[in-house]
Amino acid sequence: MKSFAVFVLAGLLAPAALAQHQTFVINPDASKVRVTLNTTHELVNGAFHVQSGSIEFDRSLPKMSGSVVVLAGSGKTGNDSRDKKMNKDILKVEQYATVSFEPKNYNGVLAPSGDSVIPVTGIFTLLGTPHEITIPIVVHLEGATATAKTHFVVPYVQWGLKNPSFLIWKADNDVAIDLNLAGTISK
Repeated sequence: MKSFAVFVLAGLLAPAALAQHQTFVINPDASKVRVTLNTTHELVNGAFHVQSGSIEFDRSLPKMSGSVVVLAGSGKTGNDSRDKKMNKDILKVEQYATVSFEPKNYNGVLAPSGDSVIPVTGIFTLLGTPHEITIPIVVHLEGATATAKTHFVVPYVQWGLKNPSFLIWKADNDVAIDLNLAGTISK
């Protein structure tokens, strides 16, 4: 009876022993965050700097952990006065130096190499307030290198940020985000 219990326990734990726990370590210099805001007079394009990032995952479980951290004050749109207003009045970088995303889980299958498209649910923190969001991510694994790309929309006004509209210049209440992360995979 005792050997049967050991056999059953070993059978239950075997998948965990075979689990492939990995970490995606993001290279900030090879990663990009692009934003697009539609206004009545122009399409405002900008870029932000990824400060750091590391995401832990296991192919046998749909769980993730870690974070991607972006410097809130690093945004550049090609207009210094607009950037200054964005930093001071909208992103409030004096109080909130970073914007982050912490993945919690995913659906689908992560292929051992090549492309996988997976919806990832996590916490997007903006102005210090967490918001749950699910975003589609294209993950590309090639040996020890990896990329993760996504396009999603942030309802920034609904999430408590100020709309920069003034007089006849009107801005949408949502901003499009294109996130391109590059880095390495470690076990």
